[in-house]
Amino acid sequence: MEAVRLVPLPSPAARPGPQVALDGERIVVERLELVDAALAAFMGERQPADRAALAERALKIGLLALMDAGVTVNVDAIRLQFQDLLRQTEAANERAAAALDATLRQNFADGDGRLPRTLERFLGDRGQLRAFVTDLFDETRRDSAIGRMRQLLGTYFDGDASRLAQLLDPTRLGSPLHQFRTEIAEGFTRLNDRLTALKAAAAARAAERARSAAKGGDFEDAVEAMLADLARGSGDLVERTGTETGAVMGSKKGDFVLTVDPGRTGGADLRIVVECKDRVISGRAMRDELREARTNRAAAVALVVFTPAHAPAGVAPFDVRAGDVYCVLDPAAPEPGILEAAVRLARLLALATLRERDVELDAAAVGAALAGIREQLEAVRSLKATLTSIGTSASEVHAALDRLREGILARVVEAEAELRVAAAG
Repeated sequence: MEAVRLVPLPSPAARPGPQVALDGERIVVERLELVDAALAAFMGERQPADRAALAERALKIGLLALMDAGVTVNVDAIRLQFQDLLRQTEAANERAAAALDATLRQNFADGDGRLPRTLERFLGDRGQLRAFVTDLFDETRRDSAIGRMRQLLGTYFDGDASRLAQLLDPTRLGSPLHQFRTEIAEGFTRLNDRLTALKAAAAARAAERARSAAKGGDFEDAVEAMLADLARGSGDLVERTGTETGAVMGSKKGDFVLTVDPGRTGGADLRIVVECKDRVISGRAMRDELREARTNRAAAVALVVFTPAHAPAGVAPFDVRAGDVYCVLDPAAPEPGILEAAVRLARLLALATLRERDVELDAAAVGAALAGIREQLEAVRSLKATLTSIGTSASEVHAALDRLREGILARVVEAEAELRVAAAG
C-alpha cells in the first residue's frame, strides 16, 4: 500500500476542502486539515522528518479500527439470530423426544406394550408356538410329525421286510441290484471268454511266428535299432537291404549293409554286410551264405548275429571265423556293448582288406585283443548271473558291469590301433 502523502496547506482563505482519491491499491489524501490541540501537541513532540510516517500510520490504524467495528456489528447480529434459532430447535427437540417416548412406551413398555403382548401370545409358556411344537413333535401321538416320520421310516428302513432292504438285496428277484448283479456277471463272463480267446490267439500266433519268418523280422528290427544307435554320430551308414535284390541276380542275401565312414577309408567304398539268424544252420551252410552275402552286397567283411538258441558252439559272445565276425545277441535282453564290439571288430577287419593303401596288421596283437574281449564278456555274463541271485550286492555288480564294458571297448580300441595305414608315398 502506498504511503499517505501530506502536502503543504495554503492559506485558510484560499484552501478548499480535503480530497481523497483511490488509485488501485493506493489511497491519496490531499489538503487534509485536522484541528485538535492534544493531537497537535503529540505530533509536535516528533521530529519533522518522522511526522509524515506517523500521520500515515495514524490514518491506517484508524481505517482498520473502523473496518473491525463494522465486522463486529455484523457478528453480533448473526449471534442473536443463531441464539434465537437454537432456542427454537431445542423446543422442537423436546416436543419430538416427548412424542418418541410416548410411542416407545406404547409399543415396548413392559406388560402393557404391544410387542411384549404379541411375543407373549406367540412365544409364552402357553403361546401358539409352544402348542404348535408340542403337537408337531409329541412322540406319544401317532398323528404328530414325529409319529408320522417314525411310521414312514419304519416302512422303508426297519427290518428285512422294509422297502430299502428289498431294493438293496441282490438275491431278491426284481430288485435293481439283482439286475445289476446279473449284468455284471454276464459282463465278466463275456470278458473271460474274450480274454481266453485272445490268449489262445496269442499262443497260436506265437507258435506260428516261431515256425515262420515273423520271429526273424522281430529280431531284425531289434538289430536294426541297435545298429542305428551305433552308427549315429560315427559317420557310418546303415541300410536295411533284406527285401532288395543285390549284385547277384535274384539274390536278397544280406539283411543290412553298413558303409564305413569314407573319412576312415581314404574315400574308398568299404562295406560290411550284416546277417541276422534266429534259426539253426550248419557251419558250412553259414559260410556259404556269408560268402554269397558279401558278393551280393559288395562287402569286404560279413557280420552274422545269432540268437542264443541258434548260435553255433563256441561263438558266444562273438568270434572271428574265416575272416567274418560271428556274434550272439539275446533279443530279450540285448547287450549293446557286445554288438558294438562286434561291429568295431568287423570294421577293423574290413579296413585291413583295403588294397589301395599299404596296410600293416599285427595278427598276434589283434588276436590278443580279441581274447581279452572274450574274457571281459564272459566276466559280464558271470556277474549278470550273480546279480540275479544276490539282491543285496546289486549296486556293486552293476558298477563292475560298467567297468567291464569300458574294458571291452578299450580292448577293441587296442585292436584298432594295431591297424596302421602307411602314409602315402
